[in-house]
Amino acid sequence: MCAAVSAAASVCSTVQAGLDRYRAITKDDRSPVTIADFASQAVVARALRAALGDDLVLVGEESSSFLRDPAHAAHLDAALDVLRAGAWPGVTAEALLDAIDLGAAEPPPTDAPAGFFTLDPIDGTKGFLRGGQYAVALAFIRAGRPELAAMGCPNLSPDPARGADAAPADAGTPGGCLFAAVRGSGRVVQSPLGASCGRGGGELLVTPASRAAFAGARAHPVLAESVESAHSDQSASAILMRELDAAYGLVRLDSQCKYAVVARGQADVYLRLPSKKGYVERIWDHAAGALIAEEAGCIVTDVDGRPLDFGHGRGLEANRGVVVATAALHARLIAAISAHRPPNA
Repeated sequence: MCAAVSAAASVCSTVQAGLDRYRAITKDDRSPVTIADFASQAVVARALRAALGDDLVLVGEESSSFLRDPAHAAHLDAALDVLRAGAWPGVTAEALLDAIDLGAAEPPPTDAPAGFFTLDPIDGTKGFLRGGQYAVALAFIRAGRPELAAMGCPNLSPDPARGADAAPADAGTPGGCLFAAVRGSGRVVQSPLGASCGRGGGELLVTPASRAAFAGARAHPVLAESVESAHSDQSASAILMRELDAAYGLVRLDSQCKYAVVARGQADVYLRLPSKKGYVERIWDHAAGALIAEEAGCIVTDVDGRPLDFGHGRGLEANRGVVVATAALHARLIAAISAHRPPNA
């Protein structure tokens, strides 16, 4: 999983570094993230298929129908060029399209013994396009909960002391992080992108104790929330955080990177409060990040205090919103949410 996510993150970084070039090729302002999405899913799906063969069950965000349309031939050609430059030399159009469609599986029943993978090939599309944070997030789910997680954050600094919204590294210094977690291990392995988790230099082990020690130097809690206000009811979040501590801190960043910054102690809370009635979160938007936060000692539930249930197809149908917090803060937040009942929450 780690190698596949790391390779996909490298492909995405290549595309992000050439945003203007890819926009010019396709005459489409959003084309870079489209190209990276498809290339990323193909890289991960190909690697998993090589390891698991026909046993692979992958629930991905993308399908190849867009690229199969002759009207989008420029996007297909660009995705092929990106892959041929390193991640998949010699890839053909048909091989690329077939690899993308390996992610077309439907989640099996909760009681299926084998489980399945879910992938968000680029989580945080607007962050990707603005040159900010995004993530490649892969999780293995069994019996309705994530068991394994690998998440690549190419623009997140490996050094937590630099700040959650800092550039990944100084000029000329490799940056970006790869996070991996196994349920029940009580730790998260953070490795440099390009390394195998736990098999090289530069690893940082994040445990509940290390997280508490890092965050303990702060006088006030910090909230991590989306840059995009449409993703969560940010006004309600502000009310809740002021109840915890009027001097709370705030960091805004895109994607499941928010789970990672809470996991390693740069923030204490991540709230995704429903901003639209009836909205259902997608499993690939939360599975990897949720496990990473939990193994670092945080509590992850919905706004009603229920564990996230990944056993209802492609959506978190049994849940409303997401609350991620340290054990010291989580119960207080759930109580405050219950008391206030923000609109649409």
